[in-house]
Amino acid sequence: MKRLSNYLSGTRRHAILLAPVTLALLLSACGEKGQDVEQHGPEPTLPEPQRGLLPTMKIAEPAPWGDQHPTVPEGYSITAIATDLKIPRQTLVLPNGDILVAEGKGGNASPTKPKDVIAGYIKSKGTTPVKGGNRLTLLRDADGDGKYEMKTVFADKLDAPYGLALVGDKLYVANQDALVRFNYRVGQTQASEPPVKVTDLPSKINHHWTKSLAASADGRLLYVGIGSNSNITERGMVAEVDRAMVWEVNAENGAHRPYATGLRNPTALTIQPRSGQLWAVVNERDEIGPNLVPDYLTSVKDGAFYGWPYSYWGQNVDDRVRPQDPDKVASAIKPDYALGSHVAALGVDFSEPAMGAQFAEGVFIGEHGSWNRATPAGYKVVFVPFRDGRPSGKPIDFVTGFFGADGKTRGRPVGVTVDPRGALIVADDLSNTIWRVTPNKAAQTAR
Repeated sequence: MKRLSNYLSGTRRHAILLAPVTLALLLSACGEKGQDVEQHGPEPTLPEPQRGLLPTMKIAEPAPWGDQHPTVPEGYSITAIATDLKIPRQTLVLPNGDILVAEGKGGNASPTKPKDVIAGYIKSKGTTPVKGGNRLTLLRDADGDGKYEMKTVFADKLDAPYGLALVGDKLYVANQDALVRFNYRVGQTQASEPPVKVTDLPSKINHHWTKSLAASADGRLLYVGIGSNSNITERGMVAEVDRAMVWEVNAENGAHRPYATGLRNPTALTIQPRSGQLWAVVNERDEIGPNLVPDYLTSVKDGAFYGWPYSYWGQNVDDRVRPQDPDKVASAIKPDYALGSHVAALGVDFSEPAMGAQFAEGVFIGEHGSWNRATPAGYKVVFVPFRDGRPSGKPIDFVTGFFGADGKTRGRPVGVTVDPRGALIVADDLSNTIWRVTPNKAAQTAR
């Protein structure tokens, strides 16, 4: 309870006293009703909303990997190529094969209600005690043997860096408060000068602090995903200005505009090869049941509205939101593909043929894992197959074992990056590890 008291000390206490027995009663009073509902694909089954005092909250006890490691499909191998990092989030494979890792932890929003304090306490149980690095670390495998013998700080003194993109000789980094750029030359191991600010990003309050990033195929435009400042506007709409959307930013001068809106928390962005289409994974809202609302994968269309906060999965109205806006609901676009409720998708990247025939066409998605379901969801990397440029079929488990059979959590995947030479790079921000998954020759040629 001392840790819970620490959470309360930085908030408006609302004149409550949370003894251990009270906390237990609050949590047990809000158990899940009904069975888990499978929610994968373009037409998920959506149950009726469940309203209660608190959602069920459960994060497994963290445990070290020891001599264990995540599980990958037959014909694939997984190796830890970097450990002892400072909260790795997203990665970027550079032209010479070096890997940049964004490390940090942001956020500055204080909980506004007692239930938010408790939720924060529960979620903290599944995070690393390590302090965020606020830096970029460079990994290098000089001789190509799969062992990254160099680990060096490329740039530090950043502010919770997250999204990364390379356009020619410019390296762009989305900090929680600003989009910045470095000059970059191939083979460089350390930034040669401080970053230049491209544009400020909303950060006065950061309920969702991550700023995802992708560059257009021609490099002229950057796309920045900016999450909401609340679950469903509890802080008022003023706190949501310029948030819950994807910005389109001129890479040269920082001029920006809303590209797509109504996306509660677009945590990762990627550009589809050949088509140049922007795609995102989005974390949806909480507190209406263990099976609502599914997090999703979707193409992101210019000028489109995706529902938040007024509706979810198209025109399903969230009657908690005041005032209602029927016109906005009517305009809401249904996402392309449901990933399941509360899986917390935080990474996405399109595959390459070098990843093997079974996983040649589609996207890899890093699912950080739920905190508010009695039956945990996520805690794995999945592959969503595509056909004719669209998602097709159920997701396939690709990297599992983060949530162990013993009920303990050894890792939580965040960013996923495909190395076109044939590897998937996975950032694990619980064990502070970068994993590398590679196919053997049989997997690359199997049909």
